[in-house]
Amino acid sequence: MHFETAAIHVGQAPDPHSGAVIPPLSLSTTFAQRAPGEPIAHYDYSRSSNPTRESLEQCVAALEAGTDAVAFASGLAATTTLIHLLQAGDHVVCIDDVYGGTQRYFRQVAARFGVTFSFIDFAGDSYARELQRHPKTRMVWLETPTNPTLRVTDIASVAAATPSGVILVVDNTFLSPYCQRPLTLGAHISFNSMSKYMNGHSDVIMGVVATRDDALARRLRYLQNALGGVPSPFDCYLALRGLKTLAVRMQQHCDNALVLARWLERCMQEDEGRRNIRRVLYPGLPSHPQHHLALRNAVAPDRMGGMIAFYAADALHAITRLRYITLAESLGGVESLIEVPARMTHLSVSAEERQRLGIDDELVRFSVGIEHVDDLQEDVADAFGLPRWERKSRKGNEDSVG
Repeated sequence: MHFETAAIHVGQAPDPHSGAVIPPLSLSTTFAQRAPGEPIAHYDYSRSSNPTRESLEQCVAALEAGTDAVAFASGLAATTTLIHLLQAGDHVVCIDDVYGGTQRYFRQVAARFGVTFSFIDFAGDSYARELQRHPKTRMVWLETPTNPTLRVTDIASVAAATPSGVILVVDNTFLSPYCQRPLTLGAHISFNSMSKYMNGHSDVIMGVVATRDDALARRLRYLQNALGGVPSPFDCYLALRGLKTLAVRMQQHCDNALVLARWLERCMQEDEGRRNIRRVLYPGLPSHPQHHLALRNAVAPDRMGGMIAFYAADALHAITRLRYITLAESLGGVESLIEVPARMTHLSVSAEERQRLGIDDELVRFSVGIEHVDDLQEDVADAFGLPRWERKSRKGNEDSVG
């Protein structure tokens, strides 16, 4: 079954009782039993298992090329549950340019309970050296591309170097399984903030992890029930609806982002743009430092995601002049969102660490939506003082409404 077909049909067969094409939303918190300990189906209490959540998990597992998936009330609830796979004294090797919320949880919360962390750049032999320094490493946490500077790590190489018994987690949020499938590259867990591309409509908070390891899946299901960080059935219903259009949405995100990234890079070559844009980061550009690794990780060379980062003079004021692109945290919705991570999503990261990673007041993180790319380009050009282009597709454009 192809990806687009799986997104619409896996876990979503017509209801056998009514014939409803869309599986019904099951809001019940509890389920009838024939006799004590003998549920009619395999459901007894909705925290433990819910039909709508089960449909969503089955669909995600298929899209991630996994055998099981487990959903949680948020991405950080999923992160917390994954750390509960460990015990006091265990060590986690984490990529240094990781999402600010993950950093905050690792450094300021989880570290208080006996789990230790090191944060590294996985380039060169740094990972091998870190494993030697920390023989109690039990988990490796990758994010590729990273949030917000879009650094890319070779997943297969890290997987090959990861010792037996060490769990490799890859945060796949920036790309979704449409663009990148970490489980096929050797990861044990593919992690997604479902709030982003997977749902795609900025109206659900949820996290999900997928795996091919049945024993690991059983441990995760036990923790899902024991810790209780489960999503509501209604959120699962919305996320399942979002998955149906994941393929078409992601392709538009990717196409728009590549066009805009190329244009921003061209702006740096012109006097008018060079004064305002000093660097553009997008894994689909040959100029990206790890472009070759992005190609290695990608499902297809035209699927490099919808996230762009660029450094712009006067960024703090320029982003307030946008008309269509919304100044807001989060990413991956159909609408374009933009932010300055140093003042917003990564404010919890120490100033020293932000400076080391290149997260300053000029760094802009741009979640490119699925609007018409010409409208997005004009909006950025006007706000940041950049030269516009005039593309042939604009001439005689009869579908224009403004």
